[in-house]
Amino acid sequence: MSKLDNLDLRLLLALVRDPRAQVSELSELLGVARNTAQSRIRRLLRAGTLRHSGRELDLEALGYDVVAFITIEVSHRELDGVIAGLRTLNQVLEVHEISGRGDVWCRVAATDTHNLQAALRSVLRIKGVIRTETVLALHEHIPYRTEPLLERLAQRPADS
Repeated sequence: MSKLDNLDLRLLLALVRDPRAQVSELSELLGVARNTAQSRIRRLLRAGTLRHSGRELDLEALGYDVVAFITIEVSHRELDGVIAGLRTLNQVLEVHEISGRGDVWCRVAATDTHNLQAALRSVLRIKGVIRTETVLALHEHIPYRTEPLLERLAQRPADS
């Protein structure tokens, strides 16, 4: 897809904030004609920038070519503070408290390896972070999905 303009980005942000927003609501919010909003949504869907869920975005299309998974070892007294610190970093996509090796797992997006290094340094500066281990994602084979779970539940016989 060609470079995203300001209207595309504002439209994507509005859809991420409210995936169920109607085109008329989006056009009013963005100050554009309904047909403009509708055609932009179609173009973003065709290009794969906006996935059909209306909330998931193709990070590469947004310029974030590097995705990494960071396992973080944390001083347990500082766990809440570490999570609060991670919440302030705009490159952090999700955070999970985990069992096993490490205490916290997070997924981050970066524009390139230098940008990733800056994000990692920001994580290491958070009070309570002891050490990190980073793994780069090379290719997404199966994007986040819930449809198979719902299909399985829908196939169960109804309780009487």
